Amino acid sequence: MTASGNRPRRVAFVGFGEAGMAFASGWGALRPADLRAYDVKTDAPETRQPLLDRYAEHGMTGQESLALALDGVEAVFCVVTADQAFEAARVAAPQIASGTLWFDCNSCAPGTKRRSAEVIGAAGGRYVDVAVMAPVYPKRHHVPLLIAGPHCEAAEAVLTALDMKPKQAGDEIGRASSIKMLRSVMIKGMEALTAECFLAARRAGVEEEVIGSLEASDPDINWRARGAYNLERMMVHGARRAAVMKEVAITVDELGLGGRMAAAAAEWQEMISDLGEDPGAPDLYARADRILSRL
Repeated sequence: MTASGNRPRRVAFVGFGEAGMAFASGWGALRPADLRAYDVKTDAPETRQPLLDRYAEHGMTGQESLALALDGVEAVFCVVTADQAFEAARVAAPQIASGTLWFDCNSCAPGTKRRSAEVIGAAGGRYVDVAVMAPVYPKRHHVPLLIAGPHCEAAEAVLTALDMKPKQAGDEIGRASSIKMLRSVMIKGMEALTAECFLAARRAGVEEEVIGSLEASDPDINWRARGAYNLERMMVHGARRAAVMKEVAITVDELGLGGRMAAAAAEWQEMISDLGEDPGAPDLYARADRILSRL
């Protein structure tokens, strides 16, 4: 079967935030003919209009209910927040058609993905564990994806037909998620360590000495640039990253290892995000001072 033959005509997004916008805007001519979205934020008066504007900007058919969004679709991209992934699957399951591919693109613990797979599978859907392995911008629909579960072959065919970049990780639900979660221990944990190290050094007035020592120990890393970048990630995306790290802590705990470092990283991510401070100029000390002025 050709790639175009696997391209679904009717596709829905459940949730329509950064990932949904990135995928939809990236597809171009390969965009499904019937592309819909439902986001629970349209149910609240204070967030409804921004979502309607977002739908219009991306040429999306926004639906008033989840049932309308899912009616007759062949594939669903679930791109909600990590803490809402199972609830989305649970509510959607009775409303999907038999054989519908459910792409769970949320950054959840493997146990959460397995629970979601159970409810989708019980309803006749085909659940796919998807791990988005890099920021969706600037790659958009070309961001690397790991997929896992018993429906990997069908999932890969559909994603490839949409010019996406899937790679199979195995037929066990949660395997793709495990790779993403445990990678995050290092990536997002390093961000939290950066914050604790450089903010404390700046407040103590020994930032130059600390950075000099780090550069001497590991000269391959530009510690000033890395520190500024990590603080920017936390200031802009900390709320979402905190939600991911809470799932990471669950993942590590499910493996009998407690998850204490991941939980502490989630606290740092959330605390810096809650300050609501703009990153400003790409300078480590300027960003550190912005954060310290609010702590």
